[in-house]
Amino acid sequence: MVSAPLSVIDARSGDKERLRLWIRMLRTTRIVEGELRERLKRDFDSTLPRFDVMSALYREPEGMLMTDLSRFLLVSNGNVTGIVDRLVADGYVARAKREGDKRTSVVRLTPAGTAFFEKMAAAHERWIAELLGGIGTAEVRRLSEMLHLFRSNWEGEH
Repeated sequence: MVSAPLSVIDARSGDKERLRLWIRMLRTTRIVEGELRERLKRDFDSTLPRFDVMSALYREPEGMLMTDLSRFLLVSNGNVTGIVDRLVADGYVARAKREGDKRTSVVRLTPAGTAFFEKMAAAHERWIAELLGGIGTAEVRRLSEMLHLFRSNWEGEH
């Protein structure tokens, strides 16, 4: 569910404005995400989840444990396993057993995966610049700071 009806919220408390903000943020995120999904498919025959996995692995050149990867992406091990399996089959990711522990796998980008991801990441950055181009640099910084503060305020509670 996206939200409660605005009519049930007390306008004097500011909660209605907070709800409107949430709906705007959600709508904006969905629109941008949908456009990114279409462009990744069209230009790279890839998906946003594949991009996310490759992005996480790009940040960790030495590789990541599968459990750490799923935790970082906030998805289940099963979801990550399927994506990693396909990336391995495509030659973009290598999987190896962890030294001393045959039950766990470390995954990392291959050189081909690194090169492919760098092309996708450059396009992704251009697309975001285009899609959010109507927002000035000062406003971008301000919104980013506000969202960071918001995250910091509630993150420790969960």
